[in-house]
Amino acid sequence: MNGIAFKTIGIGVTFSPNLEANINEAARLALCFSSKLVLIHVGEASEKKSSSFLKYLKAFESEGLKFEILYKSGDPVNVILSSTEEKNIDLLVIGALKKENFLKYYLGSIARKITRQATCSVLLLINPSIERVPCKHIVVNGLKDPKTKETVTTAFLVGHKLGADKITVVEEIDQEEVSVNIDDDKSLRKSTIIKERLRVREEARVQKILSTIPDDFTKKMIIKSQPIFGKRGYSIGHYAQVARADLLVMNAPAKMTFWDRVFPHDIEHILTELPTDVLIVQ
Repeated sequence: MNGIAFKTIGIGVTFSPNLEANINEAARLALCFSSKLVLIHVGEASEKKSSSFLKYLKAFESEGLKFEILYKSGDPVNVILSSTEEKNIDLLVIGALKKENFLKYYLGSIARKITRQATCSVLLLINPSIERVPCKHIVVNGLKDPKTKETVTTAFLVGHKLGADKITVVEEIDQEEVSVNIDDDKSLRKSTIIKERLRVREEARVQKILSTIPDDFTKKMIIKSQPIFGKRGYSIGHYAQVARADLLVMNAPAKMTFWDRVFPHDIEHILTELPTDVLIVQ
């Protein structure tokens, strides 16, 4: 468990209306995880800029926050990605943008590129708050993948640190695994039996992962396993939205090709329409 930690948290800071809220969110996380905070600003250093950042950090500094402000000029994507490597950042916080109709969310092109290329974990914030808003319900993917065990463990670590009440592990089962044309009672029964077997199989696999989670991280936590049938990525995003989750935790995607972006799947569905704050575990 010692291998999963956020020793250094980074955040890209710009002078947007959400500057104070984004800094406050990142600073609270850094204190929560006893991490160092690195503010990354794309641009030249100035006394005026530093004064603004320090104004928001002052209250957290008195609580023991260790931080650094990094100024670097250049292409925003390259600057932030190179800074995460240079400063050994384990978790990069990015403020996501809302669509104008306020019903759906999308990432700006810069944030989207950073998310796809980052070598560290990424936290996408869609509703940063100046005052702390409790994180009560976390949804985490439980799909069959070598990365899933660490992702689920990270979700429980984060839940423990943030004082979450509930964690739901969602196993997305592709509809293609139930390849039965339902045209009569017999085929309906066959489809139902196949689905039940898949549910039992996935439940057993998830329970095996859950049995490895340290007891300290599961105390007083409501733990639920939820198999759902549907398109991977889209289904869990929809579930997180309907369940009113405060955080969705996902495996980092494998390296994407041009065709992965033309025909979205898995994490691309989440990036297209963020259902809530999203933590992508690298």
